[in-house]
Amino acid sequence: MRPFLDKAMPEAWQAAQAYSTAITEAASARGLHKVEMEFIKVRASQLNGCAFCLDLHSRQARAAGITQQKLDLLPAWRESDLYTERETAVLAIAEAATRLPLTDDGHSDLAAARAILGEDGFVAAEWVAVSINAFNRISILSEHPVRERDENGKVIKLAAIRRHRPITRRDAPSTFRSQNVTRSCRLGIEHEV
Repeated sequence: MRPFLDKAMPEAWQAAQAYSTAITEAASARGLHKVEMEFIKVRASQLNGCAFCLDLHSRQARAAGITQQKLDLLPAWRESDLYTERETAVLAIAEAATRLPLTDDGHSDLAAARAILGEDGFVAAEWVAVSINAFNRISILSEHPVRERDENGKVIKLAAIRRHRPITRRDAPSTFRSQNVTRSCRLGIEHEV
């Protein structure tokens, strides 16, 4: 069992939280809206396969006003007309900042996003993407568990949880945890690359 990085070095975790707060405040001051920040956080968490952050930010996205339909279609956002121009810009930034190194398509997406958001909004969105990617790695390396919740988002008490827990990544054979295997976040399956 791996140590939770946030618990094993609490002073680093406090610094990371202060960093995240500073990014959020600076992004807001530069005109990036809460909904746009949550789109970045959910999309990056999907791409990184961070179940803990995806659970957290999907709830926060709904609370910020993002519809369930937009969250459901997020993996296929490029194929949908549901998203606003600003939403597609921040989603493109989330993908480019998460799928490194930058490709020619990534450079094109970033240039288009910058034209839509302006310099301040563009830089703010990139910082939000950098931040969530760091937090995804903290949660993935810590193997933070996703706790079962009711329809209102409240954690279900241990007594109410079913007796047999589902198989987790930690239980999977080592072949499923190798670097040659990737998870499909939206389908919840594993497949070779």
